[in-house]
Amino acid sequence: MDTEFGSVYIGTAGTQTQTFIAGISGTAVTGTPVVVDGNGQLGVAASSARFKDEIEPMNKASEAILALKPVTFRYKPQIDPTKAAQFGLVAEDVAKVNSDLVARDREGKPFTVRYEAVNAMLLNEFLKAHSKIDQQEAAITQLKSLVAKQEAIAAEQQKEIGLLTAGLKEQAQQVQKVISRIETTNPRSQVALTDHN
Repeated sequence: MDTEFGSVYIGTAGTQTQTFIAGISGTAVTGTPVVVDGNGQLGVAASSARFKDEIEPMNKASEAILALKPVTFRYKPQIDPTKAAQFGLVAEDVAKVNSDLVARDREGKPFTVRYEAVNAMLLNEFLKAHSKIDQQEAAITQLKSLVAKQEAIAAEQQKEIGLLTAGLKEQAQQVQKVISRIETTNPRSQVALTDHN
């Protein structure tokens, strides 16, 4: 233990290539996920504003995830002898889309995907899509209201047309009655009317 710096070093970089700690796997706990930085230091990712500079809304930066190509795969036997089915991304492919979404090894090669960053981008895209859906729903509601008003106006116009048609029919019947009376009372007018037609 190096008390001068308050740090604990186990092993020598480049000498030990694997670490096994009993009592972790299969033990249920709650808390914060532990991460490892490029130098092998263990810690937790901080989210508090006091640890951050240049905080800005993500806006369109998250659109990069739309170009990512999720895959199914199995790890090589030296990593997972059971070859269980896995789901995720390929670090090299992700680096081509946005190099900030990958963590690199000591040689600078893409090593793993920063899934916590991908999750934040997914959240941003979800919120943008949700906002767009809200706007579309408001527009649809407004259009439905306009359509309902137009339908009410059309129904009123149909009613008025029906009344006018009924009135015209009634007037035509009255005119026909008058013509019939004239024809029965004055046979000459019938001849005159017939000659006119």
